[in-house]
Amino acid sequence: MPAERPQPAETAQAAEHTRPAEKVEIRTDGAPAPAWTFSQGVRKGPILQVSGQGPQDPATGEYLHHGDVKAQTRRTLENVKAVVEAGGATIEDVVMFRVYLTKRADFPLMNEVYAEFIEENVKPGGVKPCRTTVFVELPQEPMLVEIDAQAVVV
Repeated sequence: MPAERPQPAETAQAAEHTRPAEKVEIRTDGAPAPAWTFSQGVRKGPILQVSGQGPQDPATGEYLHHGDVKAQTRRTLENVKAVVEAGGATIEDVVMFRVYLTKRADFPLMNEVYAEFIEENVKPGGVKPCRTTVFVELPQEPMLVEIDAQAVVV
């Protein structure tokens, strides 16, 4: 069942009241901390962009589920969802997911988990987000999948 719309992170709330067009960094302990120089998410006005997330444990940053694209996809989507919610949105507000896979053969398995996730997080009859899937090399050897998202919050 889709969750109620979460309240934006405190930093996002302050920015909304002072200058709505200000670019605000979104941070949450519900997703892994960025490993390099980028934000987990950025919100500017109604646009929320979530950086690419991988199959990492949010608390430790450890890559999980080596060799299991289904389990990696689920963990990755949960990390994306945590950033989306920290930015004051829900999965129903997501207009676009981009999925990066290392192997074409993993597409059906990823797609199965993705479909379950969308069914759990978008109301029946609701508009599903757009999606693009590409096949690439990813920055860390254990990663089979990476996913980013863009939401519009009104």
